Order: sequence, then C-alpha cells, then structure tokens
Amino acid sequence: MNRLRGNWSATAVLYLVLAVIGLVGTWTFNITAIVENRDFLGEWFGSGPSVNSLGVDLAVVAVAAIVLMVAEARRLRMRGIAIYIVLVPLVALAFAFPLFLCARERELTRQRGEATPTRR
Repeated sequence: MNRLRGNWSATAVLYLVLAVIGLVGTWTFNITAIVENRDFLGEWFGSGPSVNSLGVDLAVVAVAAIVLMVAEARRLRMRGIAIYIVLVPLVALAFAFPLFLCARERELTRQRGEATPTRR
C-alpha cells in the first residue's frame, strides 16, 4: 500500500482504525457490565457450553497473539512491547493487538525507508 506521511502506511492506518473500533466496541459492553455490577468472568466461563467455547477460543488467541507480539518485537527490535501485553487483559485484545500491528507496520515502513538508498 502507498505511504501516507512519515511511517504511516495505509495498512498502519487500517490497523489503528481497527484498534479504535476494538476499544470502543469492547468498552461499551465492559462499562455496561461494570455499571450493572455483573460477574464479568463468571459470565464468560459459566454461561453454558457455547459461551465457554468462546471464552476458551479467545484465551487461546490471546496467548498466540502475545507470543507473536513478543517474537515480532524482538525480531524488529521494537521497544515498549510490555505495554501491548499489559493492554491485552486490562483493556482488550481487540484493542491491543491491532495497536501492536499498527506499531509493527510503522516500524517495518521505517526500516524499509532506511534500507532504500536515496536517489540523486
């Protein structure tokens, strides 16, 4: 995809938009659960087999995403990976993972720019 400004590619912008959607989408329901004093984890893992399946599904994807984030951050020598890992349980995987992918895409764009010789 074309570069926009700086290290912002269209892909990085898309990931950022997904992160915002993930933040708003999850926290709309999280705030409702908090205001209504609901048993958040109890509802995730005690509301029947289909909801339990979704809970396990999300937990496995969260662990896989964290493994990928750590591996990619090390490979690309990105800083601040701990922030994304902490955001997964504290905010939402739907926010933290696309936010990490945005930062990763920006880092890849930056590294490609440094590797490209300048034309005169």
